[in-house]
Amino acid sequence: MRLIAVNELKPGDTLGKTIFNENGQALLHSGATFTELVIKRLRNYDITYVYVDEPGTEDIEAAYPISEKLRMEAIHSIKGAFRSVKNPKRGRQEYVTQKSRASMIEIVRSLMTELQSHKEVLSLLSDVFTYDDYIFTHSLNVTMYTLALGKQLQLPTRRLEDLGLGAILHDVGKMNVPKEILLKEGKLSREEFETIQHHTEAGFEILRKAPNIPLTAAHCAFQHHERLDGSGYPRGLVSDEIHLYGKILAIADVFDAVTSDRIYRKAMLPHEGLEILYSGAGQLFDKEMVEEFRKCIAIYPNGVTVSLSDGRSGIVVRQNPHLCDRPVIRMFKENGQAVEETYDLDLSKELSVVVAKCDTTSAG
Repeated sequence: MRLIAVNELKPGDTLGKTIFNENGQALLHSGATFTELVIKRLRNYDITYVYVDEPGTEDIEAAYPISEKLRMEAIHSIKGAFRSVKNPKRGRQEYVTQKSRASMIEIVRSLMTELQSHKEVLSLLSDVFTYDDYIFTHSLNVTMYTLALGKQLQLPTRRLEDLGLGAILHDVGKMNVPKEILLKEGKLSREEFETIQHHTEAGFEILRKAPNIPLTAAHCAFQHHERLDGSGYPRGLVSDEIHLYGKILAIADVFDAVTSDRIYRKAMLPHEGLEILYSGAGQLFDKEMVEEFRKCIAIYPNGVTVSLSDGRSGIVVRQNPHLCDRPVIRMFKENGQAVEETYDLDLSKELSVVVAKCDTTSAG
């Protein structure tokens, strides 16, 4: 399979990996042939990238880091917890049931187990979701990135569980934000932006009053938009005033936000999202944490086309653990000319060349 931009699809191309909606239902099954109408519908869903089948890429897989069953269970639990806040019993908005907490803790533990057994670095490009439930899929993605970074930082299991719970609930305050503001395509007014900013305080108040939620989880909601230089919100905290979990959440939250399709912005590729983090490393984000996060993710995901510094180009076949910027690449071209026979190049063994750029245009 090869990853290409939806805008580069042509009628006759074949889908390589099924596209799902937020309910786990297939929007389009693998093997489907693209038509002008199907391509138009994908654009209407604001889908940026898809995997297509191409000769010579049949063995390239884009494996999601957790099972479909666990993903659906996690989304269901997150929806339940958030909606218990949106529609509380007995008029208590801080209401978060013991059952919801127990199910989320179990989800966190299951995520930790499956992420531990997942052999490759994290790549979340392989599934697509629609926008109505973006807040829930974003919460799941941020939790996976958060747990991966927490594990990389060698946090003990108990702290990882608290951190994971905080990550799942970090945006719970957005349930108080009107949907028309959350999904607005154009630029937000100052008043609308202030309304969105308030979700951090609202989330903190909801979670700190819940007797079954640890205060550290509440601080994940409170501090995930704080920045080292004091330019964040809601309190403008600086450096060591920000909790460890807040610093971790800031990195995971921004990375998922910029690498996910949003109604007002197309998704960036992982290497572009990482550049955003590095541009703020030391000023906005903890520099050492950004470095550790880099080791957790697939900077060049399987199926993406890359050009090398020596003029060769090909498609990423698989990842090298702990060397996320040096994957194995199937070479198709040398200096712009197709090779007579493709071959795989392991960048972990060819240190004289580096990836120069990514390309998601059509091969035709």
